[in-house]
Amino acid sequence: MPGFVITYFPVRGRAESARLLLADQGAEWKEEVVSLQKWIAGEVALKKTTVFGQLPQLKDGDFVLYQSNTILRYLGQKYGLYGSNDKEKALIDMVNDGVEDVRHSYIRLVLQNLETGKQKYLEELPKHLRPFEGLLSKYSKGSGFITGSKISYADYSLLDLLQNHQNLDPDCLESFPLLSAYVERMTSRPKLKTYQESEACKSRPFTPKI
Repeated sequence: MPGFVITYFPVRGRAESARLLLADQGAEWKEEVVSLQKWIAGEVALKKTTVFGQLPQLKDGDFVLYQSNTILRYLGQKYGLYGSNDKEKALIDMVNDGVEDVRHSYIRLVLQNLETGKQKYLEELPKHLRPFEGLLSKYSKGSGFITGSKISYADYSLLDLLQNHQNLDPDCLESFPLLSAYVERMTSRPKLKTYQESEACKSRPFTPKI
């Protein structure tokens, strides 16, 4: 029986980083899918019981968590993907916070002004990706993971962010050889590759249509 349950809408969205982590770590989980339209309309009873009125929700047995980054950190801790000392943990959190900054801008674009704002967004994207290229060079010489030789929960968050942007513009990493190689490296990991090639993953759009 799966030890985890992810409750979310039928998209990759805010739950995908956790899915990538679980898949890569060989964990099993169950998906409980909620209609986004019914959620917005207030027709889903679960909404009244959530802490912040938001999804995703993660269940680990009787333990229930909300907030996508809290979920990711919890899973990172559970699977030994959260560094081995305070400095490593802080560095991993720093990267994930940086990912989150870019993700907020991306979400605003795709949900509010994709048609009118896409060109300007893509023109400004390199300055937001450049720090991650620099981190790869500094901590792994461009051949490991985002904070060094060991994978961390932040790698799954970064991979998801980069793939969202590749979906927006397949050439967006053209000027970033280390990030391009990083995506190839991450997606070649056997369990991650199997998951991303599965129908369950491919059938989920990156973002919802509202």
